Amino acid sequence: MSDKVIIFDTTLRDGEQSPGASMTKDEKVRIARQLERLKVDVIEAGFAASSEGDFQAISAVAAAVKDSIVCSLARANDKDITRAADALKAANAKRIHAFLATSPLHMAVKLRMSPEEVLEQAKRAIRFARNLAEDVEFSAEDGYRSEMDFLCRVVEGVINEGATTINIPDTVGYATPELYGEFIKTLRTRVPNSDKAVWSVHCHNDLGMAVANSLAGVKIGGARQIECTINGLGERAGNTALEEIVMALRTRKDYFDMVCGIDATQIVPASKLVSQITGFVVQPNKAVVGANAFAHTSGIHQDGILKNRDTYEIMRAEDVGWATNKIVLGKLSGRNAFKQRLQELGIAIEAEADLNDAFVRFKTLADQKSEIFDEDIIAIMSDSAAAEEGEFYKFISISQHSETGERPKSKVTFRAGEKELSSEAEGNGPVDASLNAIEGIVKSGAEQLLYSVNAITSGTQSQGEVTVRLAKGGRIVNGVGTDPDIIAASAKAYLSALNKLHDPSQAKLNAQMTP
Repeated sequence: MSDKVIIFDTTLRDGEQSPGASMTKDEKVRIARQLERLKVDVIEAGFAASSEGDFQAISAVAAAVKDSIVCSLARANDKDITRAADALKAANAKRIHAFLATSPLHMAVKLRMSPEEVLEQAKRAIRFARNLAEDVEFSAEDGYRSEMDFLCRVVEGVINEGATTINIPDTVGYATPELYGEFIKTLRTRVPNSDKAVWSVHCHNDLGMAVANSLAGVKIGGARQIECTINGLGERAGNTALEEIVMALRTRKDYFDMVCGIDATQIVPASKLVSQITGFVVQPNKAVVGANAFAHTSGIHQDGILKNRDTYEIMRAEDVGWATNKIVLGKLSGRNAFKQRLQELGIAIEAEADLNDAFVRFKTLADQKSEIFDEDIIAIMSDSAAAEEGEFYKFISISQHSETGERPKSKVTFRAGEKELSSEAEGNGPVDASLNAIEGIVKSGAEQLLYSVNAITSGTQSQGEVTVRLAKGGRIVNGVGTDPDIIAASAKAYLSALNKLHDPSQAKLNAQMTP
């Protein structure tokens, strides 16, 4: 077997199934480009048959990505598979990923099909898919809870029909490492044509063992593809975390003796981008990408680190993309220095106009705070990219009054198309008053599902990053706003979410549940 582990990222598909994590087409393209900089082998861009929005997003990702394989999920039927193939037409390298449930529970309750019917449908689907793509993956949904004899028959059948990758998901996060690893090993031993396909693992984190199970599937079971997401994003308790898998393989190469082609220095930028777009804040103690992952407060630990970093650090912060030189620019910095720092951060400049717009934002921020951090620059570029999507509503200014014993008031001025509007309202606090002022004139009728505040950097001068999640008519959208003034950031975030509701192409129906 090869010692290369293929990294299959499904942030844009399975990760998007987190409630409220829906992404627009442009947001998916931004993340896909970062995944390509990360050197992910396969990018699963979505589920083409689930909605027209997902079809368009996959098509856009397929056109934008040049180096990674772009994949679309499909149910095991001709209609879904054709839709996936159509969405992938612009891809340099494409994969169709067909799935069908194989566990007794799923076949009886969900599919209402007999095992023989499932076997025949799986074979027909892969046979059809191979007419549309050379690279075809088959997933046995709820594979780990399937009966071994039947699963062997299904896998043997789909490999005979041309499946090039076989995925055995732990769809409900029920597995434990040793048992899951032995399960994959037994399958590979018993299926006579197992050597004709790459074996893949896809684990959910319901019991907190997704990463451990995936690594066991590779080490014990002999799988050579791991399906994972940035920050472990995913439905319920999430999926296998890409950053943890990659750094486990690298840090414990003595044990795993395997390699992957990931550029680890792009891990933290990818983590921050996904967090910013989805509104899912990374917990401080999260492995590899959490704010405290390389922090040391104990005096004993600090003493050891000062003497030799290896005493308490098994990885270097800079190896995964954490900046060693935090303060890089100020208000006297020029355009070339700003451009150079963007390149060092791995942020691609698509057009000169984009750079100019970002530099104006940088200078404005530099006038407001004395120290500009890498995180500030990343936020500036995220704002610039979001603005490219087209804004119907645009923040102009805010004025608010808050005093103990009095009900806070706020006046917000913003543009709606060609009109400049101003609105005043009261609220339980200045943020509530500001959002009431906007809603009072827009009258969107949307339900607010989330309001979240995150400090981009440390200190009271830090920019505040606010996420607002709105729901209306079956659509869920996230709006993000950044500003040193948290009230202004809140108004920007609310207007950002309203922009997506205003433009149907920027919003997506809730994702369907899939393996």
